[in-house]
Amino acid sequence: MDLFGTAGIRGDVQSRVTPALARAVGRAAGADGDSFVVGRDGRTTGEGLVAAVEAGLLSSGADVTRVGQVPTPALAYAAQRSRGVMVTASHNPPTDNGLKLFADGEEYGDDAEARVERRVADDLDPVAWDEWGSSDRADVLGAYRDAVAEFARGHGEPLDGLSVAVDCGNGMASVATPQVLRDLGADVTAIHANVDGHFPGRESKPTPESLRDLRSYLAEGEADLGIGHDGDADRIVVVDASGEVVHEDTIVAVLAEHYTVESDAADPVVVTTPNASARIDERVRAGGGRVERVRLGALHEGIAAARAAGDADTEVVFAAEPWKHVHTDFGGWIDGVASAAVLARLVAGPGLAVLRDPVTERPYRKVSVECPDEAKADAMALVEQRLPGEVPDASVDTEYGVRLELPDGSWALVRPSGTEPYVRVYAESGDVSELVDTVTTVVRGAVTDA
Repeated sequence: MDLFGTAGIRGDVQSRVTPALARAVGRAAGADGDSFVVGRDGRTTGEGLVAAVEAGLLSSGADVTRVGQVPTPALAYAAQRSRGVMVTASHNPPTDNGLKLFADGEEYGDDAEARVERRVADDLDPVAWDEWGSSDRADVLGAYRDAVAEFARGHGEPLDGLSVAVDCGNGMASVATPQVLRDLGADVTAIHANVDGHFPGRESKPTPESLRDLRSYLAEGEADLGIGHDGDADRIVVVDASGEVVHEDTIVAVLAEHYTVESDAADPVVVTTPNASARIDERVRAGGGRVERVRLGALHEGIAAARAAGDADTEVVFAAEPWKHVHTDFGGWIDGVASAAVLARLVAGPGLAVLRDPVTERPYRKVSVECPDEAKADAMALVEQRLPGEVPDASVDTEYGVRLELPDGSWALVRPSGTEPYVRVYAESGDVSELVDTVTTVVRGAVTDA
């Protein structure tokens, strides 16, 4: 597809995600249903793009409920038993914006996105003048925050006495995470907590570098736990009391084990992605469950596939890729606010260090090997053929690239980039340099011979 990437449509608002495109996508999506919830993040271009989306939807015959500035998970929550469009570019720079489509609280899958893209290309005409839809407004933010807090109360312990610092990054977490944590009893310090589409406090993407204010605050001993969000609050980064960012796979492992242990199902399943650490598998197995993997950006598809392949004893208890978590008992969407609330309740008891202690954290590396787009298929075929012979002790999975897993929990993944002329190598091992050298040597040879 040309329009949709792994997380909806994103791009520069002058050259790609223009009002004309937003109107066309709205009209194309409107053919899918009778009613849509429409929201936006704090970007300065959001208001104009929402107006364009609404015009497209209304002229397709769909009714529109405008919910204003909300986190993406709040829009997904509101789109249950309906459909939704969120105008957001998530963690992209302020010059960008984007569109995410939802059905019954879940992001559109590939087939639905392809259907919308075909309609955009066909440039659909409006429906007859007397068949246009109508619009109204609704406030969903309060109901969403209450629902997150109620869900979190079913996990961990009360937050009374826990101090949490939240870096909202001038994004939509500003109106959700601090309020939910305070409702749960935490002592909350909010940083960069005014919504501003210019992102003056820091860039919208939460990284160890951009979260310097949050990390400094914790390093000074001012809080027990730190939370960082991106622009639309579907992503979460966790910082410990010393000011260090906790590896994203460790957080997934902690949450995955918790949900596995708490489940009453005989076959609890956690869905994650091929680039996720074997530490997740280890903790899920320790809790009595199993892990299934799905390609990046398709957690909702992985959840559906695991449910379809299972039986009456199967329950998908959690799904995650780095810093993006689906709390399946709460809803089918990625939700950083719910992650913050649940994790804080888990930390409130034993503390973050105790939660992390059982998780094996091995050295990790990521390498990009240059490869022309036209050579990727042949190169990956050669990698699949040659790599297992170079690491004979490893089990091999070729469903989403080539993933090796060794008996000691070390692993490596080779996959082609979907957006750049590279083949990516990911590895985690006690001797990660040796494993990376072995894998990249095979990859470079395969690219040369492709």
